Amino acid sequence: MTFQSLGLADELIKAVEQTGYTIPTPVQMQAIPAAIAGSDLLVSSHTGSGKTAAFTLPSLHKLIDRRPAPGAGPRVLVLTPTRELAQQVEKAVQTYGKALRWLNTACLVGGAPFFAQVKQLQRPVDVVVATPGRLLDHLNRRKIKLSDVEVLILDEADRMLDMGFAEDIDAIVAATPAKRQTLLFSATLDGVVGRMAERMTRNPQRIEIEVAKEDRGQIEQRLMFADDMGHKSRLLEALLGHDGLQQAVVFTATKRSADELSLSLQEKGFAAAALHGDMHQTQRNRTLDRLRQGRIGVLVATDVAARGIDVAGISHVINFDPPRQAEDYVHRIGRTGRAGRDGIAITLSGPRETGLIRAIERFTGDRLEVHTIPGMEPSPRKPSGPRPAGAGAGRRFGNGGGGGGYGRPSSGSGERRPGGGFGGRDGHPSSRSERSHGDRRDRSSRG
Repeated sequence: MTFQSLGLADELIKAVEQTGYTIPTPVQMQAIPAAIAGSDLLVSSHTGSGKTAAFTLPSLHKLIDRRPAPGAGPRVLVLTPTRELAQQVEKAVQTYGKALRWLNTACLVGGAPFFAQVKQLQRPVDVVVATPGRLLDHLNRRKIKLSDVEVLILDEADRMLDMGFAEDIDAIVAATPAKRQTLLFSATLDGVVGRMAERMTRNPQRIEIEVAKEDRGQIEQRLMFADDMGHKSRLLEALLGHDGLQQAVVFTATKRSADELSLSLQEKGFAAAALHGDMHQTQRNRTLDRLRQGRIGVLVATDVAARGIDVAGISHVINFDPPRQAEDYVHRIGRTGRAGRDGIAITLSGPRETGLIRAIERFTGDRLEVHTIPGMEPSPRKPSGPRPAGAGAGRRFGNGGGGGGYGRPSSGSGERRPGGGFGGRDGHPSSRSERSHGDRRDRSSRG
């Protein structure tokens, strides 16, 4: 099947072809024709499945021959959980809709200047991409009207509910026309997401895309045990000094930990930077730009801040702190193995974190194979209970074990050995995070 067979307008097909895509993904094959036909959709698909195009392309198709009326509000509204994801979606709208010369978009997110967004809304806007908290502020101040919305899209609906946006979403939906089309995308369609979907959709078509084994096989998952925090830090430095590492995202549990670990790595010579919700939007954008340009080798991030990051050069994800929610593990490791490339995900587990590891293995159905670095093995520990079948087989780095071959740790300078790597201090953002001056209501600043 090709994009031509999905019923899209020629202008959109040309834009897709210019991006290099020729064959639609499974979620695009099912969702695009159904959305063009006007159905409400409930779509469950995994990270990296192509869902952004699955809702962007049919929404633009509806606008292709109809310019906005003077004074009209947005006709397509996309809600996302985080600022980074909102910006990514707006960029996709602009890419696929570039043949529509009259098309105007607006991105309404916390952490960005409020009145600059108001100025954007003073012109006719066709597509608005927003986080719920900031959009509700514009709505309450009567800076935007949603009575002209024809298509409402909820991207990563499960995540928005996890972040406490339920009431905001209900208020926003109440301001849109009842006759609108609703497209809901979520990792799961059960529980609270399913109950919300019942309230805001009409006879929806349900589409569920399973994760193909070959897609999951792009990421090798590893587990390393640490005796204490100092041992974890030494393991991290050794991993980041490995020749096969291009760029890495290191996950921490808190914003403070992200700042402290980033500063520590900078002092050891790594081109590291932090990313979390307390940083001003301008600083966050600058950090992400430097990551894409390759000027940052190690991004130390919290869960919320890292969602939506799509950088092909990220070869490794390292969970310095294992995720407290098992489902976040999938989103974390999805930052590597992008665009068909192989990736490596390494989770560092302290003595009190084995329960989190078991929860991850139960959730994913995959074992995390235990690895060690010669000379940095953990102290023997008493078994604290069975792991899933097959889990726990040990493997050493650097001894021809087929696991990528980490050699003995470097001297701790963090600078890569000749032949690859990263180091140096150029391109660092300030290690001091700035408190967001945006909307305090916008819960997307969490993390």
